[in-house]
Amino acid sequence: MTIGYVRVSTSKQHPANQLEEIQRFADTRSFVIDRFVIEIVSGRTAEKDRKLGALLRRMKKGDTLIVTEISRLSRTMTEIMSIMGRCLERGINLYTTKEGYTFDNSINSKVLCFAFGLVAEIERNLISMRTKEALMLRRAEGVTLGRRHGSYTKTSILIDNKPHVMEMLDSGCTIGEICRYYRLSRETFNRLRRTDNDITTALLTRKKHKCRN
Repeated sequence: MTIGYVRVSTSKQHPANQLEEIQRFADTRSFVIDRFVIEIVSGRTAEKDRKLGALLRRMKKGDTLIVTEISRLSRTMTEIMSIMGRCLERGINLYTTKEGYTFDNSINSKVLCFAFGLVAEIERNLISMRTKEALMLRRAEGVTLGRRHGSYTKTSILIDNKPHVMEMLDSGCTIGEICRYYRLSRETFNRLRRTDNDITTALLTRKKHKCRN
C-alpha cells in the first residue's frame, strides 16, 4: 500500500500543490498511490492527535508513505525522529519529494536517520538549556517561580468553606467525614491544619457525638 500524506496548517492553504508533487514523484518511481490522506492541522499538534497517527498505526511492513517535505510530519525534530524511527522499525518506507530523503532498510537510510537523531538530541539539549537559562534569569529578576501565592488549590476549597468546616468540627465530625464531604484527601486537610490554629483548636475541643453536615 502506498499512501500520499498531505498536511496544511490552515484552511486558507490549498493542498493541490502537494497532491500534484506527490503524484509526479510516484509516477517517476512507478508507484501507484492507493490513496491520499489530507488534513488541516498545525504541525505542532502531536502526531497521535492527527490523522497521521491513525494512518501510521494501520500501515504495515512494506507499505510506503510519501510526503513533500519532512516538516509535513511535524514541526519538531524530536517528533520527526520518533515517526521515522517507528517507520524503520516496522519496515515502512518513507520518502520526501523535495529533500529527496529515502528512509527504508538500507544502510544509507540508517546513517541518515542517525544524523537526524543527533540533530534531535542537540535540539532537546538546546531547549533544556534555554529553559534553565530563562528560569535563572527570572530568579535573578526576583520573579517567584512555581504556583503563585493565592492561586486556587484543593486546600482553597477548605479555606473558602472554613466557617462550615468549623461548624462540622464543633458538631463532632471527624477529619475523614469532612474529607468525604468535600471530596478531598486527608493530606489536603492536614496541610491546612498545620497552618491554621483555629482548625487545630477545633479538633482538640470538638464534641464527641454524631456529625451533622
